[in-house]
Amino acid sequence: MDVYTDVLVIGTGVSGLYSALNLKDNLNIIMISKGKIDECNTALAQGGISVARGVDDVDLFVEDTLKAGAYKNDVTATRILAEESIENIDTLCKMGFDFDRTNDGLSYTREGAHSINRIVHYKDKTGKELEETLLKQVSSKKNITIFENCTMLDILKKGNACAGALCTREGVQVSIHAKVTIMAAGGIGGLFRNSTNQKILTADGVAVALKNNIKVKNLNYIQFHPTAFFNNNLSDRKFLISESVRGEGGKLINCNGNRFVDELLPRDVVTKYIYEEERNTHCSNVYLDVTFMKEDFLKNRFPTIYEKCLENGINISKEPIPVSPAQHYFMGGIEVDTFGKTSMENLFAFGECSCTGVHGANRLASNSLLEALVFSKRGARKINNDISTIPMINLDTPSLDYNEKYYKNLNNKIFIESLVKVRGDIKNELVNC
Repeated sequence: MDVYTDVLVIGTGVSGLYSALNLKDNLNIIMISKGKIDECNTALAQGGISVARGVDDVDLFVEDTLKAGAYKNDVTATRILAEESIENIDTLCKMGFDFDRTNDGLSYTREGAHSINRIVHYKDKTGKELEETLLKQVSSKKNITIFENCTMLDILKKGNACAGALCTREGVQVSIHAKVTIMAAGGIGGLFRNSTNQKILTADGVAVALKNNIKVKNLNYIQFHPTAFFNNNLSDRKFLISESVRGEGGKLINCNGNRFVDELLPRDVVTKYIYEEERNTHCSNVYLDVTFMKEDFLKNRFPTIYEKCLENGINISKEPIPVSPAQHYFMGGIEVDTFGKTSMENLFAFGECSCTGVHGANRLASNSLLEALVFSKRGARKINNDISTIPMINLDTPSLDYNEKYYKNLNNKIFIESLVKVRGDIKNELVNC
């Protein structure tokens, strides 16, 4: 089946949805989701969204981001992130996003490596609220069509120009032809034994880029979150214990009850200390203690975490939470400029599958949702300005020589081989390696 559209958006997380909402209403837009529409990492984000506390905070916000990223960041992109953060939070407020508030306005919390409180949030389920807010907006748009359970297997191209994507949907080959294609396919966590990510996210966007000689960057930059709920079941996605729990005062202790680290150091540093503590104490995990906080506060501020831990037999108001690091975020990806343009014509990339360079070697807490908002909006504006000059590329639709399972395994293999080549120490963490 051949389908024609102005813009194809691959992915229905925050970067895909927000880019679609910022495109002009007279453009026909098709969005595809590999699984269900909300089966993405956006809905899992707990802590919140970073935002500069006014113009006077921009320089400090930039410095915090650079310091957390080991100064491997793209400075231009980092400054854009900070300067345009307020505009995008204001946009979400106008959409009706229900941020937590105090009598003085928005409620700000603090997370690791931030110098001040600058994280806006909705309880401990900011991502879920953001996903629902954006989906509600998208559903009101007559020019946007969404295909669920539609897997991208490859891109359509002619020379170095993207012309859409080759997909399968419910066993049927679908070739979606588009003037502009947006890759918002998400992260890589589904390839790891221990990850906080959705299992369905298996580096599809980056693998397709590698296959088609599209430039990629910083494949070795992989973040492990210090505090995922510890259990021995490797088949389950690890439940994240948000950094905001430590931001509110939670303490990390070892199996002997001793505190061993400043909890608000950058994530990679805290992760390193936890691994060392586990080795030194011969224990498989450490603990996050919030038992000194009032139970009513914990239930109100962290309702999702409170209930999930209770389901696993832990009352966090009475006993510490067993935690250990798990793969959490990919700072590398498809190389893009500050408008999300890739090295292939007519192909943009936003969100976790892209690499703006804003995170450096280690993402600052709560900068992921912000990056997706800022750069997808910038990219959408660029597309709006240029799309009238972009023709629909006519090409013969390729037929699949292999079944869907083969293509998926091929994509995984391409990415894993490239990843192990640049970072061999990660090999034992991967499922298919």
